[in-house]
Amino acid sequence: MSDTLPFRPFAAGTQPPLDAPAYGSTHLRHPKRALRKLAQTVSETTGPHFTPALFPEINDLTKQASGEPLGERIIVAGQVTDEDGRPIPNTMIEVWQANAAGRYAHPRDMHDAPADPNFPGEGRIFTDTEGRYRFVTIKPGAYPWRNHHNAWRPIHIHFSLFGTGFAQRLITQMYFPGDPLLNLDPIYHAVSDAAARERLVSRFDLAITEPEWALGYRFDIVLRGRGATPFEDGGHH
Repeated sequence: MSDTLPFRPFAAGTQPPLDAPAYGSTHLRHPKRALRKLAQTVSETTGPHFTPALFPEINDLTKQASGEPLGERIIVAGQVTDEDGRPIPNTMIEVWQANAAGRYAHPRDMHDAPADPNFPGEGRIFTDTEGRYRFVTIKPGAYPWRNHHNAWRPIHIHFSLFGTGFAQRLITQMYFPGDPLLNLDPIYHAVSDAAARERLVSRFDLAITEPEWALGYRFDIVLRGRGATPFEDGGHH
């Protein structure tokens, strides 16, 4: 008999909708027609096989240039599991973020804040056999985003998790505890369930913190089920 439990559907309000009225750009880009499920072939379900040999890890975002980036060094670590708490090993995770001043290393970012040539703001890590991951980075800054009057994004790090192929990709954001901008952010509040929103907020962790070097934050990710981390596709994954 299989020990796999039946899939537990998402509870209402625990995943963001495709169209969130307070998040203006979703109205312009969300599907206007009913979604159609496309059958996947072997190509989509089995490849490519993501490995560190093909996609080298970048697990220290502070060591990608000739100099040290500006800002507070931090450590982010956690575990990726399924809805039954089983670890998901060998999963490729890509992260990207703004620098300490709240500016991305991207030509379209015109925010009037200092660029940091020593901080590209992107990394790549793989989970180990127990589904655990860890990377070093700089704590990002808040930035304005023009969604509404005097709108500022809370400090956050973007996460992209890949399965066994490009068609198996989930994207979410990690926030920081105690950020006053969380109460004002329509992206964060697109998840209407308060407990589910809290799963997007990392936790300060003294066990991850390294003495006299960097504070540590824990961000565990659950891929599906009623306790799943909220992802950007509104629960259709």
